[in-house]
Amino acid sequence: MFFIIAFLALGLFTAITAWMRNRMKRGTSLKQRSQTSQPKRHIEPLPGFEWETTEPSKFRPFKPIYHITMALKSTTPSELITIDQNYLTRIRERQVTMTKHANHALGCIPCGIEAVQEVYTYLLEDYLPARYPTIFSRDEKMFHNRVTGISLPLLPPDDPVAALRSLGETVEDDLFFLRETPEGHQCTAFVCCCPSGFDPAAKIGKLLKDIHGPVPSYEKIGPSMERYFSRLEVGKSACRVNWSVTTNPVLFNVSGNHVNEGDQVEEDMDIDIDKAYVRMELQTLTRMPKTRAILFSFKTYLCPVKEIKAEGLGADLADAIEGLKRGNAPGMWVYKGGIRWGKSVCEYLRS
Repeated sequence: MFFIIAFLALGLFTAITAWMRNRMKRGTSLKQRSQTSQPKRHIEPLPGFEWETTEPSKFRPFKPIYHITMALKSTTPSELITIDQNYLTRIRERQVTMTKHANHALGCIPCGIEAVQEVYTYLLEDYLPARYPTIFSRDEKMFHNRVTGISLPLLPPDDPVAALRSLGETVEDDLFFLRETPEGHQCTAFVCCCPSGFDPAAKIGKLLKDIHGPVPSYEKIGPSMERYFSRLEVGKSACRVNWSVTTNPVLFNVSGNHVNEGDQVEEDMDIDIDKAYVRMELQTLTRMPKTRAILFSFKTYLCPVKEIKAEGLGADLADAIEGLKRGNAPGMWVYKGGIRWGKSVCEYLRS
């Protein structure tokens, strides 16, 4: 009996030792890859950055006629993540969302694991401490967030969902991971706490053309998007701004903001203008060097419709809302919900 117990104990000790050795080897391997095989992307530091006094960026992308286009403009790797005075409030909201709606806010399929680990390592080890040294720091093993008080290991966890959750409580940008396949780009992982009228979990494993199936006239830009994604180089980034109007300030909204085929529609609703917001997304594309994955990220901004009018842009926004009916994608008027709130909002903006 003694020999059996001793044999089992020896086997357990050997297994644990092997696991620890592999774990250390994996950590060293990841670090070596990040230092050698990945080309360095220059990050411009903001040494005097004060997040508490930094106003959110203002975007006013209103045009009188809506055309569905990619409308991308080049940006730099330094501009990947933007932070402002709403940072702590948004991070706390994201923590609640990831707890209450974990099955909808977080997801990863096996072919996305390596890309999640690469982005985790890049953001925590390289980008955030370099870009925002007043907020984030790191030592040999840990990443430190001075605003939230959270410290995270530089070595990404084996569980990709745990890694995504850590990213979700570190940056307020939602992150989608795409890989190129012979059929097109596929969504392999995501952390999304600010969906506007769609369920992120329903997009996992799907191709871009299927993800955007409900979007009117998407076929007009779909092939161009695929080509652009395929040609995007490491070290190059691009961004665009998307906008709509919502009748509430809810960030995590998996249904209701969009009108899809078959939905019951109440037209020309009387809405509470105090709860009406222009919802804008600053969307950014960048390619990761090791996995070649595309990181599609977006930060959501909410601006009260009343504020737009106070700025003297009421007529511009009203024209842009009615312009959803015109242009090369007239279905956007219904899809974005203009059929519901458009009349009421435009009357207010022009009053």
